[in-house]
Amino acid sequence: MKHLFQKKSQKVEIADLPKADTLSEELGKMKYRERYVRTLRGTIFTLITVAAVAVLVATIWLPVLQIYGNSMTPNLEAGDMVVSVSSKNLKQGDVVAFYYNNKVLVKRVIATSGQWVNIDEEGNVYVDGEKIDEPYLAKNEKAYGETNIDLPYQVPDGKYFVMGDHRSVSIDSRNTAVGTVSEEQLVGKLTFRIWPLTRIGTIG
Repeated sequence: MKHLFQKKSQKVEIADLPKADTLSEELGKMKYRERYVRTLRGTIFTLITVAAVAVLVATIWLPVLQIYGNSMTPNLEAGDMVVSVSSKNLKQGDVVAFYYNNKVLVKRVIATSGQWVNIDEEGNVYVDGEKIDEPYLAKNEKAYGETNIDLPYQVPDGKYFVMGDHRSVSIDSRNTAVGTVSEEQLVGKLTFRIWPLTRIGTIG
């Protein structure tokens, strides 16, 4: 006896499994996306942190400056962001920012008003006849540089004799193009670096 209803046989096709190379490629893409998202989040967090610090500093009236050029390397690099404070008691070794021809320059105080400065051919600096210790200079960085003033040189009253740490390229008080710096020109003493985060810290 025949069944009135017969089930139709269904043909089931099994798809080919992806090849190992394809799976590996897809896994690589997924890992790359995960790394990208983590990196993006980290970058956004960093930018927010820097912006917050800059705003906080600005609200308490501490100017934030960005470093340009390489006259202060290796201690300050182009792109560094630093905080300056007003100071009337600058001393030898302090790093200062000052106005010059509608720009802001950054140099290091070598001598103050009334002191005598001398520089020998090897780039050693003498203040009042004493050779000064300069641990902030890179190895072999001492240089006579762009010097066109008569040495020894006495710093005028109310002025500062400044030099860049990258002596071979810096144009500073050794040259009449810049000369000594008056108190009226001063922006402030640089005290703290806030960017990049890998080099955050005090300036010495």
